[in-house]
Amino acid sequence: MNRHKLLILSATVLLALCTGCSSEAPKEAATKKEVKPVAPVSGQTASFEMYKVARLWAGDAAVLKLENLDIPEAKPLPGKYGAWKATFASFQKRLKKEYMYSVAESSAGAHKGVFPGPEVPYVPIGAIRIFNFADVRTDTPEALENALKQKDVAAFAAKHPELPVQFILEWSMVTPRPAWRVYWGGTVSTSEASVYIDAGDGNFLKKQR
Repeated sequence: MNRHKLLILSATVLLALCTGCSSEAPKEAATKKEVKPVAPVSGQTASFEMYKVARLWAGDAAVLKLENLDIPEAKPLPGKYGAWKATFASFQKRLKKEYMYSVAESSAGAHKGVFPGPEVPYVPIGAIRIFNFADVRTDTPEALENALKQKDVAAFAAKHPELPVQFILEWSMVTPRPAWRVYWGGTVSTSEASVYIDAGDGNFLKKQR
């Protein structure tokens, strides 16, 4: 093989190697790229986002209920979850509407941002009252902190770190004002520790169990 043909062959081999390297590099970089975790949010933060949308639906939209939801894309932190669900009611329209807020698109079915549900009839009942969003001045991290100031509740929480701490905001007949119900367990009906914290001033109201 003469020198000219040898140079051409060497150049061809070198070009093929370089092309292979360039095609593999992005794949390797993509593999090494880490997926950043999504930060959960507090109940007040999520409810404000939903309230802004609910006011477009009804100018007199009032809070009926708010509760946390768990999604795998955002690990819960004290007083914070990746998704929340709120129910707003309109006395003028005699309708109520559910909204969901999520910090990410989730495999659990939640959509990122605010996602409204259908309208359904609203019939006021004495057991659960509606209230203004402005009445919620205490957020979920503070509500949890104040709940844990009760010694027996703090002792229970320390004894059962595996239990999730969850939240429901509503104005039921068992409290004089709108309140956060902070409870430990999978559901509120099966929880073994449950505390009501005033949603306005953050004061302890009562223990359910």
